[in-house]
Amino acid sequence: MDVLDDVQDGDLFRSFFWGGFECSTHRRADGRRLDLLSATGHDRHADADYQLLAAAGIHTVREGVRWHRIEAIPGRFDWSSLLPLVQAARATDMQVVWDLCHYGWPDGLDIWSPEFVGRFARFAAATARFIGAESDTAPVFCPMNEISFLAWAGGDMGYMNPFGHGEGDRLKCLLVRAAIAAVDAVRTAIPRARFVYAEPAINVAAGAPVAEEQAAARSYHLSQFEAYDMLSGRLRPELGGAPGYLDIVGVNFYPYNQWHLGGATIPFGRHDYRPLHELLVEFHDRYGRPMVISETGAEGSARAAWLHYVAAEVRQAQALGVPVHGVCLYPVLDYPGWDNDRPCDVGLLTARDADGRCGLHRPLVEELLAQRARLPPARPKPRVYAATGVAKGIASHG
Repeated sequence: MDVLDDVQDGDLFRSFFWGGFECSTHRRADGRRLDLLSATGHDRHADADYQLLAAAGIHTVREGVRWHRIEAIPGRFDWSSLLPLVQAARATDMQVVWDLCHYGWPDGLDIWSPEFVGRFARFAAATARFIGAESDTAPVFCPMNEISFLAWAGGDMGYMNPFGHGEGDRLKCLLVRAAIAAVDAVRTAIPRARFVYAEPAINVAAGAPVAEEQAAARSYHLSQFEAYDMLSGRLRPELGGAPGYLDIVGVNFYPYNQWHLGGATIPFGRHDYRPLHELLVEFHDRYGRPMVISETGAEGSARAAWLHYVAAEVRQAQALGVPVHGVCLYPVLDYPGWDNDRPCDVGLLTARDADGRCGLHRPLVEELLAQRARLPPARPKPRVYAATGVAKGIASHG
């Protein structure tokens, strides 16, 4: 499979800044399944959420396709959980990057069984056909969210499904095979579909100037490339990878993505904290593909400052020739924490009130508007929506 050199990458996304809705559906170690689209109410208020984002100049979002709801019975697809999101996107002219698997799969399906890869591919093809029938634009999919993290958390640490220990490498290979099969299935159904991946960008530094520790830290740092190396056929070619499976390379980057080997997070500003633009250059030098920041964000009062930092680093990377096509604010809506349901104040959109309405985190809104003003001149603007209340006030700054 060849790299997709014939695509006009300058027109990949409708807005440079995206909103990503937390859509995890995994099972925790206590057996509880998470469904964050439901827990945040986004699946019931997508139209209003999209209108708020559009008023802030965001016209591209990441969403989850909840496999466990759609294919609860093997081979039977119930689209009732997805249709409202598709309809809301169409009504607001919102471009969606659809996550086909965001950590979760249907009950009764053993991920270690030979059935898993084929069933996921069939689900991916069916989803592509359904979304394609509801839209006249080329769909964009994230086949498998954070292969590296799921392999570690679910394969080595027993933190989430499938609750493995010492199985991280095996799970990573399986997830890569599933992603490849999904891409093939979607391309057969809709040849013009595009694909974004989302893998953590990390920096692991030695905690002491000891040769063995420096070598171990370097090895850990390089492990972040394994999933992309497998997808592109550079590593474990028997999995079926090839360069053409890497369409758009996404990196997820948060304040805690840098740490000392076996130790604590590296504080921003320390001498061994690597600037984000250096990590982006490293990814682009390795793969040479269009890139996005597929997730980034901070909590509480750090939200605006973190966007300020990330946007400046992206501009620096672009000046060095890295084709970064978007930055996804993730999660763009406050959500209840995975482990204890604590309120996680991370979003541009705040938690809903009793009537289902979201508020806005004003400092992050203002920083987003400031960063939008620093973007190069845009192509023809998406259509403008009627906005009310606070949304109208945001639109006036655009």
